[in-house]
Amino acid sequence: MNLSNLSPATGSTRNNKRLGRGTGSGRGGTSTRGHKGQKSRSGYSKKSGFEGGQMPLQRRVPKFGFKNINRIEYKGVNLDVLQGLNEQHGATTMDAAFFVASGLASKNAKIKVLGRGEITQALEVHAHAFSKSAVEAIEKAGGKAVTL
Repeated sequence: MNLSNLSPATGSTRNNKRLGRGTGSGRGGTSTRGHKGQKSRSGYSKKSGFEGGQMPLQRRVPKFGFKNINRIEYKGVNLDVLQGLNEQHGATTMDAAFFVASGLASKNAKIKVLGRGEITQALEVHAHAFSKSAVEAIEKAGGKAVTL
């Protein structure tokens, strides 16, 4: 096998509709656009959200609330998850790179450790934020909570 003899799987591709190539093609004449009117002309495009003159949905529904531009979104990781990772991988130090490698967070996500569950091992956890109960539980088990 090489690049010169590659081809798509059978049935995975279709030929394009050839419009306006005479009446014998079955798609001549009006080229599947019906008769006359704005929609049959070239260059026609409907404004997105246009509902034929009826008041469009985005103008009927009232506006409310606001987006706080200073909000920081955290990816929450609970203590029981940390305990599970410790049992699975035997890791005692857990930092951002470890969370990315284990699929708990994306590369640029900020991580917050939350207090659900128990922790029995002394773990050193590096995260962007911790809940009070999580810090208490980690330190009670003999570990360290390091804020990045």
